[in-house]
Amino acid sequence: MTVVVSDTSPIRSLEFLDRLEMLPILFGRIFVPPAVTAELARTSDRFRPVDVGRYDYLQVRAANDRTQVDNLLPALDRGEAEAIVLARELAAKAILIDEADGRRVARQRYGLRVIGTLGILLSAKQRGIVSTVRPLIDQLRGDLGFFISESLYQEVVRRAGEARC
Repeated sequence: MTVVVSDTSPIRSLEFLDRLEMLPILFGRIFVPPAVTAELARTSDRFRPVDVGRYDYLQVRAANDRTQVDNLLPALDRGEAEAIVLARELAAKAILIDEADGRRVARQRYGLRVIGTLGILLSAKQRGIVSTVRPLIDQLRGDLGFFISESLYQEVVRRAGEARC
């Protein structure tokens, strides 16, 4: 079984795009720590609440090493810290995470494979789950205010075969 752990942002972003169903197609079951579950349950001006319990492919699992989680809290939020420690404990194939600090810690400190929302969208395009990613990325940028540098945007649409000439 492939083990994948997710932080809040990729689930929240895909739910915003109404594309959450691509997660089990790409990864099977996704483990989420309790702090991520709590963050997803909250609502805001931009987000609807996401009830993790409604999705059989999202499984809540707590990290065992609470000390390691606490050690990460000065640099990361609780959801990121719990997700990173859980991914390490489960020897996860990947962690789904968008925030730069969390990605850096996961990759450099723990050697985890990091996949963000854009990587998920790109994989979905490559596997034929979606036909185009550019409109989805534009929706994330424009409607959600999801920060994507112009160079990263161009790289993703180029890799998706959607670059404009």
